[in-house]
Parts: sequence; C-alpha cells; structure tokens
Amino acid sequence: MAFSKLGWAALGFALVGGFIVQSVVNPIDTTEADLRLPYDDPAGVAQGQTLYAENCASCHGDNLEGEANWKQRAPDGLMPAPPHDETGHTWHHPDAMLFAITKQGSAAVVGQGYESNMPGFEASLSDQEILNVLGYIKSTWPDRVIKMHNDMNDQQG
Repeated sequence: MAFSKLGWAALGFALVGGFIVQSVVNPIDTTEADLRLPYDDPAGVAQGQTLYAENCASCHGDNLEGEANWKQRAPDGLMPAPPHDETGHTWHHPDAMLFAITKQGSAAVVGQGYESNMPGFEASLSDQEILNVLGYIKSTWPDRVIKMHNDMNDQQG
C-alpha cells in the first residue's frame, strides 16, 4: 500500500512534534548556530561524502537513491530507506530535524512507539561529522532545492 499525501503529512507533523518533545527531554548538544549544514564547505563535504559511504550508503544507496519502493512499507512493516537526493523528502525537513534524526535515530525523535530501521549515530559520529554528512547530502541537490531548503531554515529561525 502506498503512503498517501495525508500519511506523509502526518509523519511530518509527528517528526516535528517528536523533535520538539525530544529536544526538551534530550537536548541536542550543538547550538542552533552550529546546525547550519556545511554544504558549501569543501573540506566538510569531502569528509561527509566519505562518512556517508561508510555509514549511510548501505541503506540509502551509493548515489543517495534510497531503497526500491521506499514509499511502501516493507514486509517487516517498516518503511524502506528513502532517497536523500532531490526525489526524496530529506530536503523538506529543517537542518535541526535532520541533525536530530541522524544523531538520535528516527524512533527516538518521533517517539510514540514509532519503529524504524534508522539508527542514531551519536555513539559513532561526532556532531560535526553528522553535520558534514548532511552537508554532503545537501551539496548534491540542485540549486533550486538548496534555495528552498535554505528559505525553510530561515523561516524556522
């Protein structure tokens, strides 16, 4: 069964709500100013690309393409890994939420019994390494998508 637009909207609201609750319960150690994704920092992007290959590509694909049928639940009832390129929904989320999901894992951020294969990387990657991975991902988006994402982040702050 395909995930409807309403389902995606509900997931987005759950992620935002879960992020707000989780931020109060388990605050992020990085200041908001530090949460800017370094997509325009060549050294950060290079490190992020290496870390992505080592930690993320096995699920999200070597080319950020995600798993097949990523909008449909897998037989285990969980959602497959989405793409991180412009065809996915990564760029629909503000930097702080992307950081929290990557650091703490989807289930921890969403809460309310949500289950996911997306682990948190706080035990294996530093905050800066997480930002660099996300910066690498963002650096691959077309300029129009980067602009929309930057505009969304500006509205959050």
